[in-house]
Amino acid sequence: MQRKAYVPGVAVLLAALLAGCTSGSANGGTADDSKGSNTGTTASAAEPGKYRTLPEACGSVPHDTLDSLLPGIKQITDEQQREKAYAGDATLTYDTDRRDGCQWKVESTTATDHLLVDFERVVSYDNAVSDDAKATGVFAGKETAAHLPEPSASSSGTDTSPSDTATPSSPASSSGSASDPGSDSASASETPADLQPRTLDGLGDEAFLNDKLSSASSAARQRTVTVVFRTSNVIVTIEYAEQPTASTDAPDSKEMQDRARKLAQKLADALNG
Repeated sequence: MQRKAYVPGVAVLLAALLAGCTSGSANGGTADDSKGSNTGTTASAAEPGKYRTLPEACGSVPHDTLDSLLPGIKQITDEQQREKAYAGDATLTYDTDRRDGCQWKVESTTATDHLLVDFERVVSYDNAVSDDAKATGVFAGKETAAHLPEPSASSSGTDTSPSDTATPSSPASSSGSASDPGSDSASASETPADLQPRTLDGLGDEAFLNDKLSSASSAARQRTVTVVFRTSNVIVTIEYAEQPTASTDAPDSKEMQDRARKLAQKLADALNG
């Protein structure tokens, strides 16, 4: 009896099908393994800021500086009360590595003085934006909100450093900023350019100063000097206010600005180590 002839084409077809199945499973495994490896092309994250922590605000101001800013401290006769005044009161915060502040309020025979020191560490959660860039934007917002006047032609946008010895300013220099609707109504042109609200040179990466005097119609004329500066991703705010006991007196602008700026420089130097 004649056998059926063996058909080579069938064998070839079976071999091709088997090879295809084997190849498909191998390619499938390679695709799964390489799925995560393609993420290596993602751009690297922006640089973090220089500062990862903040100094303790209540311990940041030396006693001799507090004596200058808050003259009433030295007039406190009770030692425990005096030490409490030096210690200050910490402001409410939920994360001292992100924000820390302290305030002092002391009365003297001639005035009531208030000091606030605030440290803010800015962190960017956008991988494309560095902490420094984020802090620059935050600082710009604070400067815009201050409504600083345009620098006069005589000042050419420059700034002078605080003098070693504060000298009394003229009555005109004690007027408030014209940019502040709640300040004295005297025009900014009556205030020397070096005492007007302005940007500051040589303090951190960027800085500005604001100076406000309450209206002449107020019961007591309180002056508030604010200095804000940024160094890397930390923004420091100093608010120094004085309200004389006599309603006819106005706090001296130059003296208060010099004191606030000297404190700002000390804090900047401490941050830079």
